[in-house]
Amino acid sequence: MNLGCTFALSGLLALLVFCPLSASAAESWNYQQEKDRLSNKTYSLARSPLPPRGLYDNIRLEVICKDNSLQLIVDAQNLLASQGSRFDVEYQIDKNAPVMIPMTIFKDSKRRGYNEDDAKRVIDEMVAGQAIFIRVTTLIRKVLSAKISLDGAADSIKQVVSDCGLGAADNPAAEPAYSLAEFEQELNKLSPEQQQHVLSKIKHIMDSQKTVPKF
Repeated sequence: MNLGCTFALSGLLALLVFCPLSASAAESWNYQQEKDRLSNKTYSLARSPLPPRGLYDNIRLEVICKDNSLQLIVDAQNLLASQGSRFDVEYQIDKNAPVMIPMTIFKDSKRRGYNEDDAKRVIDEMVAGQAIFIRVTTLIRKVLSAKISLDGAADSIKQVVSDCGLGAADNPAAEPAYSLAEFEQELNKLSPEQQQHVLSKIKHIMDSQKTVPKF
């Protein structure tokens, strides 16, 4: 085999080895630490993969701990709003009801927005979910949407939350799920009138869920 063929074969092997790894990394959540260019301080972040190409807009989610403050960030390739302005983001995790939260555009960007007030609550929901659908209406009234997998996101997100000092001590353990068997036991302890009252309320809740719009 001549020298030219050897180099060609080596190059082909390199592509076969490294390209699949890069593609895999781009399709999963990852944790990393970076330095702020202005303050030179280190901060940590968990970054989502991009949604499937061709089906949704190019939008990423980031969970960032900077200066001991937790932020949920939407990062888009499209113009979202003017610098420093507010806009709304609607999200739905799995089959839960859609929720609207406000975000603020960073002062040095028109394509990245953040939320601090609701960040911890939304992040806790993300850790327990399988996928999150987000929808953003931009300054020019263009609707952007993306469905992002939460598979494998928990470890990266929890590391960022821990970096912010918001571990188990500041996040009380969730109560065990209320099982159907427990409900039936408690229901049987009530009088027939009380049982009917409880069941009527449950029916009202179930009926209201049928009217919740699905993405």
